[in-house]
Amino acid sequence: MASKRLMTVGGHLQSSPGGVDWTTAKIPSFDELPAFKEFPGCAWGVWGSDDELGTVNLLTDAVVKTAASEEIKTGRSVSLNWPLNFPDKPMFERKTPEINMKLREPTTIGVRDDEIHMNTQSGTQWDGLRHFPLLAHNVFYNNTPGESLPTGIRPLSNPHEIDPAHARIGIQNWADHGICGRGVLLDIVSHKTSLAANKTLPYDPWSSYAVTVADLEACAEAQGVKFRRGDVLILRVGFIKQYYDASQAERDALQTKEETFAGIEQSEDMKRFLWNNHFSAIASDQPTLERWPIAEGTTHMHQTILGMWGMPIGEFFDLEKLSQVCAETGRYTFFFSSWPLNIIGDVQARPTPQYVIPFLCVHTFD
Repeated sequence: MASKRLMTVGGHLQSSPGGVDWTTAKIPSFDELPAFKEFPGCAWGVWGSDDELGTVNLLTDAVVKTAASEEIKTGRSVSLNWPLNFPDKPMFERKTPEINMKLREPTTIGVRDDEIHMNTQSGTQWDGLRHFPLLAHNVFYNNTPGESLPTGIRPLSNPHEIDPAHARIGIQNWADHGICGRGVLLDIVSHKTSLAANKTLPYDPWSSYAVTVADLEACAEAQGVKFRRGDVLILRVGFIKQYYDASQAERDALQTKEETFAGIEQSEDMKRFLWNNHFSAIASDQPTLERWPIAEGTTHMHQTILGMWGMPIGEFFDLEKLSQVCAETGRYTFFFSSWPLNIIGDVQARPTPQYVIPFLCVHTFD
């Protein structure tokens, strides 16, 4: 079972189920994948009928070893996590993080604890396989019926004796495995700004702006990036930069105004681009990764990326320092490592990601 495959950084990632080495094994193209009802490009079964890792299967021993040997040079580290209590007014009416800093006992001097109560979707996060189904059919990755997944508070007294329904496609599978390999930053903000006549970003990251495949390919070419199988694709689109630049009143207004965010377009071309480049995961500094709200007549990319492929989606990654370091070094690839919080059956989790650039190390922890 995928949930039993424990890893450590370095030479820790396994070959995929059935003895297939996904470092080089043939993977069907997007157009070769079967359809599920009205959804083309269904990857259920590509990694095995009982798979719970999805595209993380692409992070094999060889892929991680190559990434570590080629990308880690000086060991310089950069965190990509936003502070746990940011933003204090989350989008989509999610709960404000509460961090209670308290004395261990009222009469104890010096000993302190923290108590945290929060929605794991409020800030930096990985969207897990239980987060977004094919909505019309209530089916999650690898044909998992939504009604089969438990809800509510479920006490777990023994981590070695878990109801399979509680563990199925939970985030603990990625936590056990690790999301580690070569990361690639596409700095859309800097690329678009450099092309503008007035050297300012020609779109509003807090508006429903679509980032196209052509935008991604042009940015990659300008940065000298060539994609490899298993890359973790990271997109700087501008939400967090604008958040830092905004007034407090503008930040607070995000919670009550209509949610509109820049992000990748919802298109068949985008699906082909993401699948055919065989990325193991995708992340951005935006709250939704994809343009929000979705355009009329289209469907959520989350349904395909999570529900059809099992590809991790990272959101609210703070890419500001990373973008500066990449610009300074002229290198936009780096070693990336991340372990979501190990919560059995969780929908999404804080990422504790870590990243390492060719001349530096980029590490992210909560």
